Amino acid sequence: MNSDATRSDAAQAGRVERVTAQARASVGTEARAEAGAGVGPEPVGARGAEGAEAGAQPAGARGGVAAEAGAVMAAEARAAVEMITRAHFALLDFDGPICGLFAGHSARGIAREQIGWLAERGLHGLLTDDVRGERDPFQVLRAVDARQRGSDLVTELEERLTQQELRAVPSAFPTPYADPLIRTWSAVGTRLAIATNNSPRAVTRYLDLRGLTPCFTPHIYGRTSRLDLLKPDPHCLRRAMSALGAAPAETVMIGDAPSDCRAAREAGVGFVGFARNETKARLLREAGANALVPDWQPVLARLRSRGSVR
Repeated sequence: MNSDATRSDAAQAGRVERVTAQARASVGTEARAEAGAGVGPEPVGARGAEGAEAGAQPAGARGGVAAEAGAVMAAEARAAVEMITRAHFALLDFDGPICGLFAGHSARGIAREQIGWLAERGLHGLLTDDVRGERDPFQVLRAVDARQRGSDLVTELEERLTQQELRAVPSAFPTPYADPLIRTWSAVGTRLAIATNNSPRAVTRYLDLRGLTPCFTPHIYGRTSRLDLLKPDPHCLRRAMSALGAAPAETVMIGDAPSDCRAAREAGVGFVGFARNETKARLLREAGANALVPDWQPVLARLRSRGSVR
C-alpha cells in the first residue's frame, strides 16, 4: 500500500465513530444483538425513534454518510487483507473467526446454569449483582476465580464449562469460508496457531471433526488452570509465538472481541478484527482496531489469487 493510500486510510479511520453512528440511523446496519447471546428483539418504539431520526435527515445527507461509511469500511478491509497476506504467522481466536461454538447452545443459558449451580451450594454470595445478571460464562468463571483462585471450587466450575463446550461442538456452526481459508492459509506457508479462552479440548474436538487439525497441530493454546491469564492477558499469544518461533513483526492476531485486540497490543503483534456485524465492528473500533473484515471471502480470494503470502 503506497504512502498516499495509507494517509487517506488513516484519515478515513479517524472519522469512523462519527460516520458509523450516523450510518446506523440512515441505513440500519447495526445488528441488535450478539449472535448466540440470547438477547430478544429491540423494542418497536426504539426502532420507530431511529426511523424518525433517519427520516429527518435530507436524502442527500443520508447518501453522503452512507458513502463515507462505505469508504471507511473499505479502508479497514484493505488494511486487514494486507496484514493477513503479509504475515508469516497467524494466531486465531476460535469462537467467532473459526466457528460459532454456541450456535446450538445458548451461552447465556450456560452462564445461568453456572450461577444456579453456585446458588444450590450456598455460594451465591461469591457473585456481585452484576455478575448474577451476566450472560457470558467466562465472566462468571472469572468472578469466582477472583474470589477463590486455585480452589477446588474453581477447578470444578472450569471443568463444568469445558464439558458444556465439548457438548456444544457437534452443533457448532462453521464460520462461512473459514475451513477453506485455513487450508489455503496453511498450504501457502503461513504458520497457524489457535489462541483462545476456550478449552483446548473443545477446540481440538472441533478441528478433528472438520479435518483441520493438521493445519494447527500442535499449536493450540487455550484455557488453562490459570484463569487470571485469559485474554485480554497476552499469555496464550506469547505461548503460541514462543512455540512457533514467531517474531511480533511477522505475526497477526485474528479475533472478534475487544479482549483479542488488547491482547494483541500487549503482545506487540498486528490485529485484524473479524466483525460479522456493526455491533462487533463498533466494539472493536472502540478497542483501537482499524483493520476489520466482515467475512472471510475476500481474504480467501486474495490468498488464492496470489498463491503465496510471500
